[in-house]
Amino acid sequence: MTRKIGSRYTAHQILGRGSAGTVWLGEGPEGPVAIKLLREDLASDQELVGRFVQERTALLSLDHARVVGVHDLVVDGNDLALVMDLVRGTDLRTRLDRERRMAPEAAVAIVADVADGLAAAHAAGIVHRDVKPENVLLDMQGPLGPGGAHPALLTDFGVAKLIDSPRRTRAAKIIGTPDYLAPEIIEGLPPRAAVDIYALATVLYELLAGFTPFGGGHPGAILRRHVTETVVPLPGIPEELWQLIVQCLAKAPASRLRASELAARLRELLPLVAGMPPLDVDEPDTEASPAEAAHEESDPEPREAAPRRGAVPLVPGAAPADSNRDTHTSMRVPGPDELAGGARGTARAPRASGAARPGSAKHRASARRRRITLGVAGAVLVAAAAAGTWVATSDDEAAPPDTSTSAPPAP
Repeated sequence: MTRKIGSRYTAHQILGRGSAGTVWLGEGPEGPVAIKLLREDLASDQELVGRFVQERTALLSLDHARVVGVHDLVVDGNDLALVMDLVRGTDLRTRLDRERRMAPEAAVAIVADVADGLAAAHAAGIVHRDVKPENVLLDMQGPLGPGGAHPALLTDFGVAKLIDSPRRTRAAKIIGTPDYLAPEIIEGLPPRAAVDIYALATVLYELLAGFTPFGGGHPGAILRRHVTETVVPLPGIPEELWQLIVQCLAKAPASRLRASELAARLRELLPLVAGMPPLDVDEPDTEASPAEAAHEESDPEPREAAPRRGAVPLVPGAAPADSNRDTHTSMRVPGPDELAGGARGTARAPRASGAARPGSAKHRASARRRRITLGVAGAVLVAAAAAGTWVATSDDEAAPPDTSTSAPPAP
């Protein structure tokens, strides 16, 4: 299936679908290109088309080795399209879906590449506003870097800004992907360059841990965590790297590093993480409601494990298999009372690898064993006190535990 895009480009096949549109493999006067064709409802929005044309000069001028270059912006009838460099590779989300987490050296090298791209964009006055693994492409034909990392390029510059028109979102709406939204966006402040640093630090955390620091559960809960919670340390990484992540996840935008500083610091830390294996931690558990917790305690049957958490897609019908899917969409800004609804403190810590998930069959069985042990111990102490002597039994003489004894609650 082929189609013409304007007078100069031909789209041959679909590479991926997302909430903002469809990415095609295309052909232009200078060879193969990637064409992002925006949705028809966006193309019919005259205000958005005007903003699209206004952004043309800025987007076309952004030329950097770590940025997927924009060759052209096409406005033709119902077609609204960005014509971009064709990167032979995959996106970072697809790699994470396959590997779950990355070795620290490769993760640091990839994020340093993206920080270089952001530094060039910020110097040109462009804020990306939607930094996430879906928008990081890995060039499989480029030379391998530290830790065997493929060169990383940042794509989709300008798409979030184009969609975030004043009429479309108004003051009570925000554009973004919940897991990567900086606190100041959630609180209704205009997005500056620091929001990209916060999102990129979230991506680095996710590459190392396999999950985002504040994700999990309802999108509203995710937004609240960004504002009210502080991130907990990841075990097993150098302290210098951890402090860098903490600084870039600071609630105050002015406390975060600039993109150029982040890139330089990450490359300085590469020798500290050289050869380190991927971290061995498990995802923290999403907090259950009291009703769910009570159900877990009374339900003797094991439940299926919760699916691994990644970015929360808010777009109905977004296909998980899309190779270049988007998850940014319009969301209501939470009120101050909602943001203050959670306890201020530290976010939930990752579980040690192999530890039982609270509420699981393994966790309930362990709790029952502890209750029985405490019950037996209590019965022995009571008997000893009554007889005025100590009682000792060997393994082969031990009587079955008296499970009718009332046991204190398990710790």
